[in-house]
Amino acid sequence: MLVLNSAILFHLSNSILKRKETWLIFLKTVATVARNLLCEVCANLVDFIKKIIFSREFLQQSRHNPADFSRNRSLPFTSLILFFCNFLKSSYQPELNKFFKILSGATVAQKMVSKAALCKARKKIKHEAFTLLNQEAIGYFNQHFHPRTWRGFFLKSVDGSTVKLPATPDIADHFGVWNPRQGDPVPMARISQMFDPLNKVTTHAIIGPKSTGERDMAASHFEHLTIHDLVLLDRGYPAFWIFKLILSKGAHFCARISIKKWRLIRTFMESGKREQLVTLNVPLTSLEACQNHGLDTLPIQVRLVRVELESGEAEVLITSLTDMEQYPHHLFASLYHDRWPVEEDYKTMKCRIEIENFTGKSALSVYQDFHARVFSKNLTAMLTFTAQEQVELSTAERKQSYQINFTQALSTMRDSIVLLFQRTGAIVQKIIFNLLTTIASAIEPVRPGRKYLRNHKRSQRKYSLNYKPIL
Repeated sequence: MLVLNSAILFHLSNSILKRKETWLIFLKTVATVARNLLCEVCANLVDFIKKIIFSREFLQQSRHNPADFSRNRSLPFTSLILFFCNFLKSSYQPELNKFFKILSGATVAQKMVSKAALCKARKKIKHEAFTLLNQEAIGYFNQHFHPRTWRGFFLKSVDGSTVKLPATPDIADHFGVWNPRQGDPVPMARISQMFDPLNKVTTHAIIGPKSTGERDMAASHFEHLTIHDLVLLDRGYPAFWIFKLILSKGAHFCARISIKKWRLIRTFMESGKREQLVTLNVPLTSLEACQNHGLDTLPIQVRLVRVELESGEAEVLITSLTDMEQYPHHLFASLYHDRWPVEEDYKTMKCRIEIENFTGKSALSVYQDFHARVFSKNLTAMLTFTAQEQVELSTAERKQSYQINFTQALSTMRDSIVLLFQRTGAIVQKIIFNLLTTIASAIEPVRPGRKYLRNHKRSQRKYSLNYKPIL
């Protein structure tokens, strides 16, 4: 009997091992097929953007003067666009030499274009060229990449920050200065973005004078909302006219709201209820803003949701998702937590792609650098999105979930962006295949619930136009 049981166990173990091997082979086959399909999708995206960059219409829309870029120059319009999309960090001349080395495939970087020619050429380009590329890329991504959604909604987190600018008269006059307690006045700009936290792409970004309010910048973002969007807002944004503006676009919102500033919220907190439907009437403080944006002042019905934090404290969310059966109470804690990636993206922008490391001395150069880097970051995020699907397939048998290290992805994309839009056909597909393979190899485990205390007193790195690094 013991021998019989051993034989049965041996047979079962062999059968299980064979099934496991078959399952692993199946997974590898699926991963290979998926990788080829993803490469094709990415290649189509690159081809779509490339056609725009090399089109006559894009040139006409992006130049300041009809006579600009009408002659054959050593630094044509398309090369200039790609040059600024290459995550520039060092001074003009080394970056130019390396750029043309990549294009020509030379072994040693040589001086083919002077930095003076670059300074002259960049004055001819509107910064809207890069915002247009970003809008077109986002539209293509949403249509062809099957991005992640929350219950059918595209999540849109809105948040703002400030950046230090080069201390030049033109920049200081345009953006304004910040007067610290010690030291000289520092030119500062305010930036804001509407960010898709599930797909890690910036759907709309703005940079402007520091005097511009965050709500005013948010209003510019909301012009790009659709009926499929759900906006997540921090507690600095809630206002009657902000809610009205979002609803006027057919979109929805969920925002953290201050308990101290709103009497209605204090009453709700004192009631001890978990959630409640309430009516918001227009306050005097929102009348002018409603008129300026062409909004009516009729009352709106919203839902208040109490969320208990791990610290024992409670916060209140206000949302236009009033259907309690379709959107039950327990969904909102994690929904609002989904806003957090926009905070992490500012870390990426400031520390990884060095958004404050501007390359020029004019206000125009600040706009160009900012929007070019947002576009390049988004293009990297789109390729990372496809590589993440490959990672999920290849790590399906592991205990932990894995995600791509986005810092490594950005490093991989630097210099590769140039080749993506300058090469054709099979070469582009090979570049994309190698990019996705490299990006997918740099992974790290997802650790839910991991937290770090925020350091609000960290020293900020300063970038000097006179002392650029050699990279």
